[in-house]
Amino acid sequence: MHAQKAMTYTRLGKTNLQVSRTAFGALPIQRTPLKEAVEILHRAYDAGINFYDTARYYTDSESKLGAAFGDGRRSAIILATKSAATTADGLRADLETSLRNLKTDYVDLLQLHNPAQLYAPDDPASPLYAMLEAQRQGKVRFVGITNHSIERARGAVLSTLYDTVQFPLSALSDAKDLELISLCQQHDVGLIAMKALAGGLLAQAHIAFAFLRQFEHVVPIWGIQRREELEEFIQLEADPPHLDDAMQQAIEKDKTELGSSFCRGCGYCMPCPEGINISWLARMPLMLRRAPTHVYLSPEWQAQMEKVKNCRDCGMCRAKCPYALDTPALLRTARTDYATFLSAP
Repeated sequence: MHAQKAMTYTRLGKTNLQVSRTAFGALPIQRTPLKEAVEILHRAYDAGINFYDTARYYTDSESKLGAAFGDGRRSAIILATKSAATTADGLRADLETSLRNLKTDYVDLLQLHNPAQLYAPDDPASPLYAMLEAQRQGKVRFVGITNHSIERARGAVLSTLYDTVQFPLSALSDAKDLELISLCQQHDVGLIAMKALAGGLLAQAHIAFAFLRQFEHVVPIWGIQRREELEEFIQLEADPPHLDDAMQQAIEKDKTELGSSFCRGCGYCMPCPEGINISWLARMPLMLRRAPTHVYLSPEWQAQMEKVKNCRDCGMCRAKCPYALDTPALLRTARTDYATFLSAP
């Protein structure tokens, strides 16, 4: 099927789909020009990656996947998309848009996108009802759910209504979150790991890769924007690193430095009514200490940080944060910290 045979595959729970253990997260290709995005996606295909995850919420990501795979390659890949609709009609409309964008008449996996509740399957007004309806119609092969709440993720697994669950899992995950792995195995629910690099805070991809590779039935989706990022994961797949003591020590160091009250960059706090780029600026102190500082001290980022002064503490971002973070407080701390870096000799 593919020119390169180094890729390994695993069964995605009760779907019985054989998916590449390195999956392609298509959120970042929103920021990649179309021609380059298609070239990246074709390279991923040729390397044996067969699982591609996108969402209606990801602007033109679906259209780029359609441009790359709306041909003879479609039957050889597994397309997953998501709808954040809160009504049955909304989900139906989203699905029709997704099918047009992806240039296909079905999606392999349709997921409810981080819902704030678990919907009843027999409520004709609920998006889950419409999703199951679409499955009966053949427009959707399997149904899943994504969430940032461990309680809702567990509830989804125990409900037996979903074929897959997508949840943030990384080397920074605590024991409670990691228990989801065994729960999904017990109920034969496919487990897809998002935020495998903790929103970019884990800079050493080989350690993040090795940590999740321990769990045979977990499928990480790696967000890819550039060709060099893809090549790094292709190489890791060709020669998978094994978690050793040195890596484990690096993970413990990261956990100590980051603690639990850090922004994961999920973006659910957005948009801000004052135009503040919350999901980036709230993490600025961490990025300044974990990446070359000149990248974030540019005039463009300084202008972004100045917008924090306009925060009215309206509470919208705080209410939408799936990790219950006090985001306005994080922003104020970030601005103070940023000024210290700017004034440093």
